[in-house]
Amino acid sequence: MQPVATHVRFLLGDRPVFAATRMLVPVAYGLNAILRDAPLVAAPLTDAADGYRLQSAPIGRIAQLGRDFPGLIASQPQIYARHYIDMATGHDGYLAQFSSKTRATLKRKMRKLADAGGGSLDIRSYHRPDQIDAFFAAALPLSEQTYQARLLNSGLPCNDAFRAEAHRLAGSDNLRAYILFLQGRAIAYLYLPVEDDVLIYAYLGYDQASAHLSPGTVLQMHALEQLFAEQRFRYFDFTEGDGAHKMLFGTDQVQCATVFLLKPTLANRALLAGQHGFNTAVEGTGAWLDRIGAKAKIRKLLRG
Repeated sequence: MQPVATHVRFLLGDRPVFAATRMLVPVAYGLNAILRDAPLVAAPLTDAADGYRLQSAPIGRIAQLGRDFPGLIASQPQIYARHYIDMATGHDGYLAQFSSKTRATLKRKMRKLADAGGGSLDIRSYHRPDQIDAFFAAALPLSEQTYQARLLNSGLPCNDAFRAEAHRLAGSDNLRAYILFLQGRAIAYLYLPVEDDVLIYAYLGYDQASAHLSPGTVLQMHALEQLFAEQRFRYFDFTEGDGAHKMLFGTDQVQCATVFLLKPTLANRALLAGQHGFNTAVEGTGAWLDRIGAKAKIRKLLRG
C-alpha cells in the first residue's frame, strides 16, 4: 500500500491543537483479525514513506513491535476499548443484556421522539444502489452542521470517490444506511458498510438542536432491530475509540491501540518526544481538573 499524508496530532480532549504531517503506510485491523490475534503484516517501506500508522493493533502485540518492525521508533500507544456487539445472541438476547431500568429508558426515548413526530417514528432505510443518492441528499446537509464535522472533521464525506464507493457497496449488498426524520426534516443518520459478516459503525451524526430527543440512540435501536432480523451478521463493530454510546450498546470489548512507527530521523524523534511530553501534561492536568470537579465543564467548553 502506498503511503498517505497522515497527521500526528497533539490532542486536547478531542480537539487537535497541533499536527505534524508524515507520509505513513496505514495498517488497519478489522475486528475479525483482532479477535483471532493475527500477527501484524505490512509491506516493506519505500523511500517515500516515513513509517506506518498501526490502527487498532491488538494490545497484546504492542510489546512485539520492536521485533515485528525492527529499526523503527514507536509513538506512545493510544489505547482504547474497541466495543462490538456479538449478534449471535439474537435481538431478544441482546435486549436482555440491559437492565430493566435501561430497557425502560430506551423505550421511553423512542416513545418521546415518536410523540414529537405525531405518534410514529419516521426512519427510512437506504441499502440499494438506487437509494444512495437520496441518502446523501438528506444526510449531507445535516452532517455539515454536526459536532463531528465542525470540531473533529469526521462528518459524512461528500466527495465523488466516497459516493462511488457507497454505490459499489450497495450494489454488492454490503451497505446499510438509515435516516431519522422529524416532521419531514432529517435529524440523524447512520452509515454502516459491511465487511464479510461484520457491520462497521462508520458514520453517525445528529442534529444538536434535537439532542433532547436522543435521535442517535433512537436511530441506533431501530437499526439494530432490523439488522438482527436479517440473521446475516456476526458482529456490529463500533471501531476504535471509546464513548458512552459505544459502551451502552456494545456487548463486548477488546483492548486495542493506535501507534505510529517512524523512521528514526532526528525530526521524527523530536516529534514523538514532544507528543509524549504533551500527552503527559494533558493527562496530569485532566487528573487535577477531575479532582476539583471541573473536568466535565472544561470538556463541554472545548466542544462548544
